[in-house]
Amino acid sequence: MDRGRLGDVVVGAAGDVAGSVVDPRAGVSRLRSAMTARGVAMLSVGALLGYLAARSMRRS
Repeated sequence: MDRGRLGDVVVGAAGDVAGSVVDPRAGVSRLRSAMTARGVAMLSVGALLGYLAARSMRRS
């Protein structure tokens, strides 16, 4: 990903989250249309890695 576009993506995502707070029904439909199988898989792997990292930090 181009680093110049990264800021645009972050700002767009923050705007989508803020819009979802105001109108949850539209936010859910926007999320469903944006999610792909690859995105769901990446999100799941990220959540799993975060869980494992937090678990290992807690035990230390």
